[in-house]
Amino acid sequence: MVPPRTRGRTAVNKHFYNSAETLVADAIDGLILGSGGRLARLDGYPEIKVVLRTTRQADRVAVISGGGSGHEPAHAGFVGEGLLDAAVCGDIFASPTVDAVLAAILAVTGPAGCLLIVKNYGGDRLNFGLAAERARTLGLDVEMVIVGDDIALPDNPRPRGIAGTIFVHKAAGHAAAAGLPLAEVRRRAADAAGAVKSLGVATSTCSIPGRPAEERMEDGHAELGLGIHGEPGLDRIVLPDAAQLVADMIARFGTDVREAPQLALLVNNLGGVPALELSIVLREVLTSPIGSRIALVLGPACAVTALDMRGFSLSFLPLDDERRAWLTAPVAVPAWPEAHAPGPIAVVAPSARLATHAAVPSENPVARALLRTICTTLIAAQPQLDALDARVGDGDTGSTFAAASRKVQDDLDLLPLADPAALCEAIAERLSRVMGGSSGVLLSIFAAAAGVALRQGASLAAALDAGVGRMSHYGGAEPGDRTMIDALSPAIAALAEGQTLAAAARAARAGADATAAMTMARVGRSSYLSGTDLAGVVDPGAEAVARVFEALA
Repeated sequence: MVPPRTRGRTAVNKHFYNSAETLVADAIDGLILGSGGRLARLDGYPEIKVVLRTTRQADRVAVISGGGSGHEPAHAGFVGEGLLDAAVCGDIFASPTVDAVLAAILAVTGPAGCLLIVKNYGGDRLNFGLAAERARTLGLDVEMVIVGDDIALPDNPRPRGIAGTIFVHKAAGHAAAAGLPLAEVRRRAADAAGAVKSLGVATSTCSIPGRPAEERMEDGHAELGLGIHGEPGLDRIVLPDAAQLVADMIARFGTDVREAPQLALLVNNLGGVPALELSIVLREVLTSPIGSRIALVLGPACAVTALDMRGFSLSFLPLDDERRAWLTAPVAVPAWPEAHAPGPIAVVAPSARLATHAAVPSENPVARALLRTICTTLIAAQPQLDALDARVGDGDTGSTFAAASRKVQDDLDLLPLADPAALCEAIAERLSRVMGGSSGVLLSIFAAAAGVALRQGASLAAALDAGVGRMSHYGGAEPGDRTMIDALSPAIAALAEGQTLAAAARAARAGADATAAMTMARVGRSSYLSGTDLAGVVDPGAEAVARVFEALA
């Protein structure tokens, strides 16, 4: 077993780690332990941090990459058949030592030779370069390809190597696995390195465990061309919407990308962007003017990250037959973002059995007035209900009820107001489509069940009581559980007993007010809160019910 480490923690910590001194070594241990035997580490640990394949053909060209840690899954996550034979890991954002690189070369290089893939940073060039020279003095055939795919600084004679580096890994790894000689492996890697272009954007820099975070961007701003170590980028901008941002980024690529007949696209998560947002980014790229020429998509995925940087990069590789062949070849490496062809947005028609059967509109002034009162009451109460829900839930109860009310109010002329059963069914159908969250489903169940009971000959009060029963059955809430049932159940019970609407309103208000003293919720979002957070706050759903009954009364 790997012993726990607890030294070197900072006073204020937001990261999951043991100590700054063992951070990278612990992470490598975790990667190897979870690899199912595919990976191993080279001896000399932890000074020499080299991750190796456990099985490889010794007569093939060895492919090695590496650099500072903090870019995971690059580089160690891409060790495997068809990609890298070894990855040399430095400390966070620090180049590995010459000795570590040389140790990796000696561990995997045979008569076929070795190719080093190096991102275009001074420390990596020097350390990998010196290690290559030392290996050559030992009689090994070693070549090196430098990747500089970043277009953020177009006049820079030494552009940085960023996410496009993984295309070079794939080109070299595929050629080596096919048994091609070192010269051809190098040619294909150099071809990919020269063709791929990348640009990144971020709304925050990254935070390194054990060090204070640097906050240099204002809210609502982003940095275009931010480096993968947090280096300043090309331009600081006011963050536009996703469509405009993607258009601006694409416009900065040269004609070699913008006019290529076919492209491969990598959408790379720099570490801190939710998948939801990156799917929007992908949508905007694929629907942009160059979208029709994107033949292969990789990601959105974390490929070459910058710890927790909240940003992403776009990498484009113009395609030909050779590049397409090596890019689409499968590899048994979990971190590799498999290339796939994009497709149109397919729309599948719902089953005819689910089609809405429009009820025949009819008029009933009393039913119209009741529904209008309910709707206007809930719309007016939206701010107060949202404020209540913000204290015990996710802050949207008022918005949810108001959205449903607007739909019903807008459809009043389309409803079968003179047919109570059909009216309940029509309202249930609208609530299920418009009203989000569990409250929408529950109220739709309430209305549908009431409609069924009315069709079976029940009185209105008995039908409403049946609706409450089905709500409780499916939702799991009973009176006392701190939900809208606490107001709805006693109000409907009062009507079922023949009491007046005013009495039902008083029962609903008493039930709602009682929820403020309930310090435990058994269902819903409030069930995750402590009694201290719940005390003194009326359940927002119960409050909505009480307000409706009071308005009706």
